[in-house]
Amino acid sequence: MTAIEPPQEKTSANPKPEIGKVPKAVVLVSGGLDSATTLALARRDGFICYALSFRYGQRHSYELTCAARVAKSLGAERHIITDIDLRQFGGSALTSEIPVPKDRSADEISTGIPVTYVPARNTIFLSHSLAWAEVIGANDIFIGVNAIDYSGYPDCRPEYIEAFEKMANLATKAAVEGHQQIKIHTPLITMKKAMIIKTGLALGVDFALTSSCYDPGPAGLPCGHCDSCQLRAKGFADAGARDPLLDAYA
Repeated sequence: MTAIEPPQEKTSANPKPEIGKVPKAVVLVSGGLDSATTLALARRDGFICYALSFRYGQRHSYELTCAARVAKSLGAERHIITDIDLRQFGGSALTSEIPVPKDRSADEISTGIPVTYVPARNTIFLSHSLAWAEVIGANDIFIGVNAIDYSGYPDCRPEYIEAFEKMANLATKAAVEGHQQIKIHTPLITMKKAMIIKTGLALGVDFALTSSCYDPGPAGLPCGHCDSCQLRAKGFADAGARDPLLDAYA
């Protein structure tokens, strides 16, 4: 496979770090292939990475095992898993007993907002990231949202990220006092899934450590039928690569 150079993201809006001081970043790590690639990109760009994951009442908590493996393999300075029980609210197939949709067509996946949408999830996650960033003195937050190959989630759109970033710079003591200028990095937001996979492979991401499934089995085996499994399978096929999780079926 031909190696590629993943796209560099401009960060000129940030204050320049002190000479000799390596910048810190909070990176949201879910255990999936998108967030693993995002963490690898943040490391590539020279950040000391603080990985943040959430036990939020999701039915697919196996992803947290994967998140810990990914954070360790990609050299995160620290990895925190924090608890937020969104299952108390429900409203999603990922936080309630609503069935996870299976075997939907590509047209169905790309139309409307599915029941796997978790109300306000990225807003909640980014808010916690912002709090940790202020504490550790980081100007940068990375999140692996994607507005191309995704399931219609409203909190994955560029305009949402732009609005949150603007709010973030009004919300912290450090920003108000001029010590912090938050930048929300979304390096995958315009990439198709195949390019995300190629980028991750070029950066040495071990996708065998990841999990994308919305409804995995007890041992973490992917169901192969949910929207996320189908998008992952298509991404690997389009990238001309083999998904290492397929070996789990052997």
